[in-house]
Amino acid sequence: MSQLFRFAPLALCLSVLCAQEQPLAPKLPQPEKMEAAIIPVKTLSGDAFNRLRNMLNVFNNARISADDRLQPVIVYGSPDVIKEVRRVITELDKPGSEAAVGRNIELTLTFLKCSTKAAGPATTLPPDLEPVAKQLRAMTQYKDVQLWDIIPLRIQEGRRTEQSTRMPGSISPSVSPLAQITLNAEAVVTRETGRFVRFDRLQIGLKIPVVTGTTGTSPQFNYVEVGLNTAGDFKEGQKTVLGKLGGIDDDTAVFVVVALKVID
Repeated sequence: MSQLFRFAPLALCLSVLCAQEQPLAPKLPQPEKMEAAIIPVKTLSGDAFNRLRNMLNVFNNARISADDRLQPVIVYGSPDVIKEVRRVITELDKPGSEAAVGRNIELTLTFLKCSTKAAGPATTLPPDLEPVAKQLRAMTQYKDVQLWDIIPLRIQEGRRTEQSTRMPGSISPSVSPLAQITLNAEAVVTRETGRFVRFDRLQIGLKIPVVTGTTGTSPQFNYVEVGLNTAGDFKEGQKTVLGKLGGIDDDTAVFVVVALKVID
């Protein structure tokens, strides 16, 4: 019995040493905190919104849902990822960004000079403008519709365009009507009925010289300034009367027709 008790403390010490030498169990990583956030998109719409949505696909560690009809972006991920997605959206959700600038657009502005009485010999309008002239005659007091000028423009979605153009009808080599055009095609929008271009600004101004008399052989004139400022969605392949720029005189006014094509 005495020998048994003699070896018992030694066995206990060996047991304690073996227990100390065993490696500690590794700590399991804690699951990352996840949350959802709704991030509004205030500027981009249509194709520009879809480009933004595609750019956000780089965040493969988050679930992102977006609908161009509702506009917000819904993000499910860690707080750090959500913060970074919010930063990217803020950077891209503005005019001129990589997401805003997109398709090229061929835009045609047709200027029609309309009068309550015949302004001169009757002119033949291009066939595609006859329905527009018929509509103007039916809905306004202007019965004589003549083609004044056609201005083609090549613009880009998401970029502001400004252009000044001399128009026919000069009263001297240095004096002729001037058209000043400022526009911004905000986005190309696809719907069930076709594609539309959304303009947040489409401004046209005319400075038209009107002869008031002569001094010797030199004509005296004043400028009549007319214009319009509008916005809206215009359908591809359809002619739309923007409206009346204003009256040149009591009998004559200028209307502008817009037609456009999106270049794929």
